[in-house]
Amino acid sequence: MKKDFLDIADFSSTELQEMLDLAVELKKEFFNGGNAPVLKNKVMAMIFQKASLRTRVSFDMAMRHFGGDALYLSPNEIGLGKRESVADVARVLAGYVDIIMARVFEHKHILELAEYSSVPVINGLSDYNHPCQGMTDALTMLEHYGKIKGLNVTYLGDGNNMAVSVMDVCAKLGANFTAACPDGYGVDQSAISHASQFAKESGSTLTFHTDPHAAVKDADVIYTDTWVSMGQEEETEKRLKVFPAYQVNKSIIDEAKSSVIVMHCLPAHRGQEITDEVADGPHSVIFQQAHNRLHAQKAIIYKLLVRE
Repeated sequence: MKKDFLDIADFSSTELQEMLDLAVELKKEFFNGGNAPVLKNKVMAMIFQKASLRTRVSFDMAMRHFGGDALYLSPNEIGLGKRESVADVARVLAGYVDIIMARVFEHKHILELAEYSSVPVINGLSDYNHPCQGMTDALTMLEHYGKIKGLNVTYLGDGNNMAVSVMDVCAKLGANFTAACPDGYGVDQSAISHASQFAKESGSTLTFHTDPHAAVKDADVIYTDTWVSMGQEEETEKRLKVFPAYQVNKSIIDEAKSSVIVMHCLPAHRGQEITDEVADGPHSVIFQQAHNRLHAQKAIIYKLLVRE
């Protein structure tokens, strides 16, 4: 049966932990001489509706490290859902390639690609979630603390797609998740409902604030993301008035544990959601986190194409 990677919520805590363990194994293998060419003659189609640095390069290099190849399809080449239906794109591509990764605006396009594709589909980002980044974040926390269960993870800012995936990975793996968002910019309520069930099963807690200062107390991890995501540019002026209290700066860091680490999925709008002092400071792991996109995604690809 075909498997896809669309949402962290689709996987059990055991399956997610197995992927993280595999990511650790593949990262060690890479730095000890390189990964085995297990995907020789395999090709990934990479569909992009949104611009990308980390997603494009990390997936491309992951396939190369496995001996395979990746085919970049720019926003103008396909016109997903416009020039050609999503269903037709999925059915055509599935006859050419071995796996599809798509970075889209609307989550329904990812779901439709998966429905009509006969090869695995990976969600490289949608307006609802960003599961590959969520796995990357879990890998980074695991490397830094040696565990995920029991950590206190605080997310500050817009309750966007990134907040959903961080919440899900925490709820699935037993970390306590706290989000502080301005009124009207909170995490999706249906996502919270699902994550609450996961948290009951893992023994973690989910807490939601509007007060960033209360949220960072006892935090092991402080996470932030851009206040204005791609597709929200017309809201920029409004959002820049609402979010400054949620900036991750030295003052907010000083209210958390002295050992706290700071995470950001990038790209960062320095001087808005995070200051230079913090992004480049001793608490920051944002570049380790960015590099881990490569290794976490290798584990996802491996699970879908090589070994279940």
